Amino acid sequence: MRYLTLVLCTLSLFIGYGLAAAAVAEPGDTVAESSVADEFSAVDDKVISQQDLDVREVQRKIERGDVRAQNNLGNMYMKGRGVAKDERKAEEWFQKAADQGYANAQIKLGHMYMHGRGVAKNERKAVEWFQKAADQGHSLAWTALGLMYASGQGVPKDDRKAAEWFQKAADQGDAHAQNVLGAMYETGRGVAKDDHKAAAWYGKAAEQGHATAQNNLGRMYEKGRGVARNDRTAVLWYRKAAEQRDARAQINLGKMYEHGRGVPQDKRKAAEWYRKAVEQEEGIATPRMRP
Repeated sequence: MRYLTLVLCTLSLFIGYGLAAAAVAEPGDTVAESSVADEFSAVDDKVISQQDLDVREVQRKIERGDVRAQNNLGNMYMKGRGVAKDERKAEEWFQKAADQGYANAQIKLGHMYMHGRGVAKNERKAVEWFQKAADQGHSLAWTALGLMYASGQGVPKDDRKAAEWFQKAADQGDAHAQNVLGAMYETGRGVAKDDHKAAAWYGKAAEQGHATAQNNLGRMYEKGRGVARNDRTAVLWYRKAAEQRDARAQINLGKMYEHGRGVPQDKRKAAEWYRKAVEQEEGIATPRMRP
């Protein structure tokens, strides 16, 4: 089974379409954050790019009983790729594939119930479909269930169960789950607080190129939490995330330039990174630079 990626929100988690949550200690200093909408969009694009966008060919496959083609047609309607965008039709095709046990469609159907897209919003049904996919060993569904338990949507809020689901997905190498698990260890939600484990999980996700985890790992090095304090290493990770357009990493990198920590002091570069952050994330708070 092809494992897909799923957004992981912060540990002050709210699952809502387009909503990002953050636990912020100071401007640019966050435990973990990501957008649910953006990550599901990335999943859609990955699925569609791997399959034929010719509607007639997809329909011929469906006529031959190809359940994967049913799921793909749902994705096409969801994104308006090759067909007019229609979330109700997308739901219909996801439903057909999900009823036949296709795990990817079960996850997408859960997503639609979670956000009320193409169907009436129903968080309990979302959990039911995520659970069906999870029972098939799909790591994306494990992550989704972790999100639901962490936020108490569709199920009673339970940080321990959330951590268990994230742990399963993280052990399978899911970078998003690794990042959130790191945040759970850092904040002591659902697990015993442990900065060493937090840094280790951030590190696993960061090595896979996960921008939020890179920012989080940089912060651990800057603060000396779970790792030896090292401003140069903090800058290295902040830069990796900032170059991936992570706004909070851009602010953190700007701070390092402003105060000459890990890099030669350069207020011009600091201002440039602050500007990039503001341009990308409306309303984000930036430090006031001293002349």
